[in-house]
Amino acid sequence: MHGPAQAGWLLVALCAATGSYCLLRMRSRVEEQRRAAGGEALMGFGMALMALPAAVLTPPRWAWLGYAAVFGVAALRALWAARRTRHHLHHLVGACAMVYMAVAMTTTPAAHTGHGGGGAPALTGVMLLYFAGYVLWSGVRLLPVAAPVPASVPTLAATEGGGTTVIGWGDRTELAMACRLSMGIAMIAMLLTL
Repeated sequence: MHGPAQAGWLLVALCAATGSYCLLRMRSRVEEQRRAAGGEALMGFGMALMALPAAVLTPPRWAWLGYAAVFGVAALRALWAARRTRHHLHHLVGACAMVYMAVAMTTTPAAHTGHGGGGAPALTGVMLLYFAGYVLWSGVRLLPVAAPVPASVPTLAATEGGGTTVIGWGDRTELAMACRLSMGIAMIAMLLTL
């Protein structure tokens, strides 16, 4: 009993920290990054609430239906946004996974305590494979390479006066990728409890 509660709190902390950083990323000057950060902040905080140990909070059935509705709307928004950029397909899969877990909690409340029994094993397995692949792909993209930094990912920006200015830490693509990696790992942990 002590182990799963501790793991639950670590998962809550990871997801809440990721969601907080994504809120800060919403201050970016790049519109597409702001949109992506908003969806990722919703996902981070939603995962943090869903991961709260059952000893602390056992939401009523209607709360899980609320989760399903919120993330159902997020899935529709991601589906609409996916026509512009491929990254929103990942947001779509993540939102669908959250709907799936919320519906599993509605039908089998014991799944929230980590005793399993919720969800369809085949669908859970497919989602686990997807997120495991995403985590590996994201991790590889974070590995340092000896090649020069491409122009599309500047760490310094030129100013009109000929000088340079440092890009804010909220606009750093490697930090955004690290957040996505964290949420992918957290999603795997949450799916394993179903």
